[in-house]
Amino acid sequence: MQRYIGTVARGIRTPIVKSGDNLVDIVVDSISKAVESENIKMRDKDVVAVTESLVARAQNNYVEIDEIAEDINNKFENEIGIVFPILSRNRFSTILRGIAKSNKKIHILFSYPSDEVGNSLMDPNLLYQAKINTFTEVLEEEDYRRIFGEEVKHQFTGIDYVKLYKEICGGNASIHFSNDPRTILKYTDEVLICSTHTRFELKRLLKDEGAKTVLGLDDIMNAPINGSGYNKDYGLLGSNFASETRLKLFPRDGETFVNAVQEKLIEKYNKQIEVMIYGDGAFKDPVGQIWELADPVVSPAHTAGLVGTPSELKIKYIADTDLKDLDSEKATAAMKERISKKDKDLVGRNETLGTTPRRITDLLGSLCDLTSGSGDKGTPVVLIQGYFDNFASEY
Repeated sequence: MQRYIGTVARGIRTPIVKSGDNLVDIVVDSISKAVESENIKMRDKDVVAVTESLVARAQNNYVEIDEIAEDINNKFENEIGIVFPILSRNRFSTILRGIAKSNKKIHILFSYPSDEVGNSLMDPNLLYQAKINTFTEVLEEEDYRRIFGEEVKHQFTGIDYVKLYKEICGGNASIHFSNDPRTILKYTDEVLICSTHTRFELKRLLKDEGAKTVLGLDDIMNAPINGSGYNKDYGLLGSNFASETRLKLFPRDGETFVNAVQEKLIEKYNKQIEVMIYGDGAFKDPVGQIWELADPVVSPAHTAGLVGTPSELKIKYIADTDLKDLDSEKATAAMKERISKKDKDLVGRNETLGTTPRRITDLLGSLCDLTSGSGDKGTPVVLIQGYFDNFASEY
């Protein structure tokens, strides 16, 4: 029997999860209630995805700014250079409060005209009119204010982030703008890399340039302080605002969690169901030019069946070339036949032109992030069906 529906993603509502709750049972119970209420039939290769914030909250994986300050003081001796922080109250302001509480002198080096994920620091048109070479020129705070104004507000949040970050530091910070990370060495040789996706290259570069201490946010809170939360792989990367004095970290021990959920779902439905944890999707806003991925990875943990990348034929390409002289019925039959017999490795073939060579977990994570949203939908679990189907799939 022919399948008339392809991929379906459903946001699944759960109760409010508290620290210490048995999240495995909550997820399985929530899926069960949703399936029963909508008369959904579970199938092999269905995917259940759980947002990282839910996992971290259940784990009680939090840190206080006092604990961040202690870790900073343990790892830095004197003045600290903060290189390429993102502009975010949710992602960075509380981290900065912890750094500031160390009572060290802070030098903040912003990239410009925007941060790593696309948040704008200034109007690019004014930058052009001022004939500033972004590849070579270093701006100090007074240059920034003279050219761009005494108040430069973010397009979406209405926040002047340079002003906010300086206020958080209590007057104990100097502000600089440069796209060359080595600029920070003019002010201090102790550096904290605050970018997410370029951190490895920046660490290597600054070490080679002679910096005494070079760490990243992944090196801060990568072990517990006085019984605090921590993440041994990502430290403060992937953390989120919980309060002005508290941060929720990226979840840890994710593989244990997803395997436990999978085991219970397979036992309940007798189907090979895959499970993943997801954070930010990996997509870009076309208006604000903000790249969504502030987390270090889209999926910090997933079951084995989600490893790999899609291997797909491009229907549009084949329909316009090999099948262009066939009528609709014959072209449909020929396409299904071709898909059912396709090779597992299609790399470099013209018939794949325009397909997306991304990891399955990155694609699914983006779908989940858009489905669950980031506000009050109340659906931190997503059930995806039909993702691994194709045009030739039948019941």
